[in-house]
Amino acid sequence: MAATGIGPGRRVLDVAAGTGNVAIPAALTGAAVVAADLTPALLAAGQKLAADRGASLTWREADAEDLPFEADEFDVVVSCVGAMFAPHHRATADEIVRVCRPGGTIGLISWTPGGFVGQLFATMKPFVAPPPPGVQPPPLWGSEDHVADLFGDRVGGVVAEKRTVRISAFASGAQFRDYFKANYGPTIVAYRGLDRAAELDAELAALGDRALVDGVMEWEYLLWTATVV
Repeated sequence: MAATGIGPGRRVLDVAAGTGNVAIPAALTGAAVVAADLTPALLAAGQKLAADRGASLTWREADAEDLPFEADEFDVVVSCVGAMFAPHHRATADEIVRVCRPGGTIGLISWTPGGFVGQLFATMKPFVAPPPPGVQPPPLWGSEDHVADLFGDRVGGVVAEKRTVRISAFASGAQFRDYFKANYGPTIVAYRGLDRAAELDAELAALGDRALVDGVMEWEYLLWTATVV
């Protein structure tokens, strides 16, 4: 919250908000928050979480590439490992800029290409069909150069900082693999109809084992903030 100045009275949009892991804390600061996501099931789960925590905010079904909001409608537009999964990066960046007022703040958290989740996508790549033309890999949003190219001179005051989050939920690479096979969308898709499942099983377990150090993984992400000019 500190990186984007979210607080009382600020109009905030969380793009690809999922179940509201950013939107709900933002609302609890007193900000006027809209959580937008393409998946109704995630919005429904988020509404329940918000009610349990006493947070008041608006939930909207919305495509990150075609946001149903007016130009300059928000003081702050954020996305935490959400908008990076929209298939067309420039269209998503264009929409984020459009709905954020001049002088407003954009704040993005994205997994980096070289970090653990970027390595996960690289590991799965040989097992999935090539993407349609124009679709770019999600971890590119964790590249400072790529994000700079997407937003260009439409923003200023850019701050880009690589950080890590410590994950201690997995005792082994196999446990990590099994959890992601059951719960993580891109991994579920990679296994769908796959006749080389045993090979991918081994690759993902090995990836997890390499990343585990004393029972902890360090997952790198890019925290990127800027002001709309």
